[in-house]
Amino acid sequence: MRHSLLATSLLAAALSLAGCKSMPPEAPQADARATSVEAGAADSPADDNLNAVLWVQTSAEYRAAAETVYRAAADQLDAALADVRRDALVPSERDNAGDTAHLKPAVIMDIDETVLDNSPYQARLVRDQAQYSDPSWDLWVAEKKARAVPGVIDFAKAAAAKGVTILYISNRAVHLKDATLANLKAVGMPVANDEVFLGLGTTVPGCEQHGSEKNCRRRLAGREYRVLMQFGDQLGDFVEVADNTPTARTALLEEYGDWFGERWWMLPNPTYGGWEPALFDNDWALPRSERREIKREALDYANQ
Repeated sequence: MRHSLLATSLLAAALSLAGCKSMPPEAPQADARATSVEAGAADSPADDNLNAVLWVQTSAEYRAAAETVYRAAADQLDAALADVRRDALVPSERDNAGDTAHLKPAVIMDIDETVLDNSPYQARLVRDQAQYSDPSWDLWVAEKKARAVPGVIDFAKAAAAKGVTILYISNRAVHLKDATLANLKAVGMPVANDEVFLGLGTTVPGCEQHGSEKNCRRRLAGREYRVLMQFGDQLGDFVEVADNTPTARTALLEEYGDWFGERWWMLPNPTYGGWEPALFDNDWALPRSERREIKREALDYANQ
């Protein structure tokens, strides 16, 4: 999901300092290099997103986690198709509750960090000490360079082979539709037609959308499809988050927690998400330094 900003992670200049202190006095070249690193670290403040982006781009653990999700979901496809009572939409988002058996089967997939990996865009923000902006994001989407999240292609092709339509409900704006569909096709994702993309700004008769919430677009999908599963990297990819606070988000997880691993499938994304602004009252107008301090205050030190 796109449209929530950068996540927290750590780049500690203190690591370089610790290494410097452990250097023996008879290694003057190493000492000089450590001094240079220390000076460079002072000039380049820590970026909260560095480790998160590196984890997505370089770790075997990220690939394993994503592939685990998609393999487990693929194993349940036949059962989901056979159970005509199964519905991955919450009741409040289903206009035709109890009357879905005749509808075509579909799965709903978020795009960003669920289907397409945008970590190069996040990496550029780290490199440039920049923050998310709509213009820079639009330019990135226009490049059509996002790669597939590990495991998603095999799952999507298996679903399509069983007659399941892949619907893409994304907070990419509708004006990014052509570039997005081109990127999806380029990585090998099934795209049945142009109508399977329901971006931010999609008009849904009889439903008023609030901000970037996806509830109206899910309702629209449910009018034509029996939704077997939903995939996302944010809580809001599955259910409306009307009150974006840590307490309210936890309550939603407790209410629908047993849907995960059957109807709902969560992909790992440490680089950004709705959980982050929930910590500072969703006030992106706060200076970055203030937001960072609030996040630090939210850390749990186990009473020490």
